[in-house]
Amino acid sequence: MSVAAARAELIEDRGEAALSADFFRSREFLDAEGATHTLRISGADLDLVAPLIVREIPGTKAHDGISPYGYPGLVPASNQRARLELSEVDWSGTGLVSLFLRHRLGLSPLAGATERNVVQIADPALAPKSRPSDRRQVRRNLEAGYELALVPSAETSAGQRAGFLDLYEQTMRRTGAAPHYFFGAAYFDRVLEAPGTWLALATAPGGELAAASIAAASDGFLHYYLSGSADSHLREAPMKNVLTLLIDHATELDLPLNLGGGIRPNDALEEFKRGFANRTEPWLTSEIICNPTKYQLLSKDQQPAGQFFPAYRS
Repeated sequence: MSVAAARAELIEDRGEAALSADFFRSREFLDAEGATHTLRISGADLDLVAPLIVREIPGTKAHDGISPYGYPGLVPASNQRARLELSEVDWSGTGLVSLFLRHRLGLSPLAGATERNVVQIADPALAPKSRPSDRRQVRRNLEAGYELALVPSAETSAGQRAGFLDLYEQTMRRTGAAPHYFFGAAYFDRVLEAPGTWLALATAPGGELAAASIAAASDGFLHYYLSGSADSHLREAPMKNVLTLLIDHATELDLPLNLGGGIRPNDALEEFKRGFANRTEPWLTSEIICNPTKYQLLSKDQQPAGQFFPAYRS
């Protein structure tokens, strides 16, 4: 393609033009995330769309854009076609200073995408993998009276959703998560209205919820989306039982289970997930400067921020 052979624009439609049956582009998920627009990249031989959250840059009247959480991507996307160079797109029509796009797992129609992380996959098409120590812990928990349940989202009770929220927030406090990771009850209620979602629950012998996870089907994967464990049950590691439950469910659906990655490469969380995974996939993002002059002006007083993008928000 020649230079500026494609044009990017924004449609103020809450992501409607990018809707699909996949969780990360469902109406429910985009509402929970607060999607404001659809990004459209169009040219003679392509038409790509992605949901987007457009935000005002603090202290200015300018705006930038970011994908909703997870793996919403630009669709359609395929590994079978040549990728579009960022320089081949006229980004000025968006009116944005910058764009941060999260791609589908392993798929980016834009060249030069950044490999932000590697996620762990439990693929039923391959030989299963687990550590003997994990299998023993799962078995001990079951023998001690832990009970498991996989509840379709439409059938979840208010008590189950409240229990999940409590465990999720315990986990976020335990890991020192930033405030924007405390999504709140309304977020989870809306997410769990999406088709193709489940709540996986591990209940301790005394009847209290010990671990829980939201699972969501999207783009050919079952995703271990968000989860939490009770502080009081960490020693028994009931999340291992939840993962075995989700691996079994993914096998029934004939979908690979995306376990996600760590907070940082090779940290304890990644190592935990690696014990259940038999392959990996890259998580790709694109960092796009739509207005170089404004971007440089806003970023000039910032310290080097490594991979953080946009630099002016570091």
